[in-house]
Amino acid sequence: MSLKIKKGGENELFIQLPYSKINLRKVKSIGGGSWNGKIKSWVFPYSVEILRHVLKSFAGENIISDASLSMIIEPIRKELQERVKLLDSINKQMLIELKLNGYSTMTIKNYMNNINRFFEFIYKDPHDLEENDIKRYLFYLVDQKNVSSSYVSQAVSSIKFFCKYVLKKHDLIVTLPIPRKLERLPSVLSQQEVYRILKAVKNVKHLAILTLTYSAGLRVSEVVGLHVRDIDIDRKLIHIHQGKGHKDRYTLLSQGALKIVQDYIRRFTPETWLFPGGIEGEHISARTVQKVFENTVTKAGIIKNVTVHTLRHSFATHLLENGTDLRYIQELLGHKNSKTTEIYTHVSTKDMRRIQSPLDRFMLEEDKTL
Repeated sequence: MSLKIKKGGENELFIQLPYSKINLRKVKSIGGGSWNGKIKSWVFPYSVEILRHVLKSFAGENIISDASLSMIIEPIRKELQERVKLLDSINKQMLIELKLNGYSTMTIKNYMNNINRFFEFIYKDPHDLEENDIKRYLFYLVDQKNVSSSYVSQAVSSIKFFCKYVLKKHDLIVTLPIPRKLERLPSVLSQQEVYRILKAVKNVKHLAILTLTYSAGLRVSEVVGLHVRDIDIDRKLIHIHQGKGHKDRYTLLSQGALKIVQDYIRRFTPETWLFPGGIEGEHISARTVQKVFENTVTKAGIIKNVTVHTLRHSFATHLLENGTDLRYIQELLGHKNSKTTEIYTHVSTKDMRRIQSPLDRFMLEEDKTL
């Protein structure tokens, strides 16, 4: 593919490129441009910064420019190539440090993505990083991107790790703000709603996955990562290896879930992973399970805003409502801090059902009078 760039007058830049969805997304990401149907070109205000953005967005493509731009484009192209080499080196160091510190695969992926997004915004040598650069990026996330506090917290954690272990600049992270965490209550399904969801599942494998998730209070990463050997039929337990926080634990294997899992194993005979995926040697992906759950919820006619993780919240809440001690629920869920488990006391209806609304009280008195 060839990309044609030419200067139009003093303050305009014309870009011609073959149409494709990918090219359209790239050219729109540059910002500040508009399509001119008469000359069949994208028109941008001329600046070195726009040129840099064009070259970065279409890196690796054949770029044809007029003579007036060639002298400007070449230095920018070399600068971008050097930056790619530098960031590749930084990424390799970051990856090594994350693995040496024992971070999970998912956390490593999130931290790496956060750092790459950070350096997309902060266009400078990482070694010249200053505290104000970090605060400017965090302000951009909050003020312009309007992301959640948990997103900002993860960005802060990623940048702190980078500064501490890769740059060795401990002074940069001393005064970084920690966003206040929003105290949101988890969404919970009733036992009848869970039953409706499970009854709506027709695929045996999918039924086994969702049943285990709810009946044992598993995270989606834990259920997809189960091995056949983790199902302890004799002791009616499930062995979770290296769950969140790199902790092993045992949780419940209910009799009802066991029957469904045994039926699934008889039909599909999995060998290593309990729920293998479409790629040889890999387990089913968390995203696939989430999609299965979304489709099933729709089929079951549930209108609540729920995810697979809601099954875990529902498991804990239903145990609490049935009189299970919080300490046991904490152990089953693998929570390090008891305060994390205590959130379910706020969504449980166990004690609320004993309280009579004043409306019901005076309406009952009125009925008696009538």
